[in-house]
Amino acid sequence: MKKTLVDAGPLIALFDKDDQYHKQMVNFFKNHHHHYISTWPVLTEVTHLLDFHPQVPIDFLSWVNEGGLTLFELNFEHLHDLIHFSKKYHDIPMDLADASLVIASQELEIDQILTLDSDFHIYRTKAKKSLKNIFHR
Repeated sequence: MKKTLVDAGPLIALFDKDDQYHKQMVNFFKNHHHHYISTWPVLTEVTHLLDFHPQVPIDFLSWVNEGGLTLFELNFEHLHDLIHFSKKYHDIPMDLADASLVIASQELEIDQILTLDSDFHIYRTKAKKSLKNIFHR
């Protein structure tokens, strides 16, 4: 199975039935069997934005716990890169979740991402590699 990073947007859409991309994400996850990987900052963002009903963040975290995706562990040594990327892309701006995904990309040598954002075509790892968005609207 191909390893694919996942940004917050598709995960929010998957669990928010009122999101404009909900049906597309349900179909995407049903029809594309990848090894999905994300980060704790992404999970934090997702649970915060799904807080419109107390059960929805719990459903999301249960899905993750049941193997919906795995988590790349950031550690103290990644702090330098988080600062580096945040400074480099301050004009976009790059948030913590986005920076964590770029770090996961370079550490795990993953070249594709599932995202609703357009910023990831701009971001580059330290090795100057970009991420290919596998979601086409």
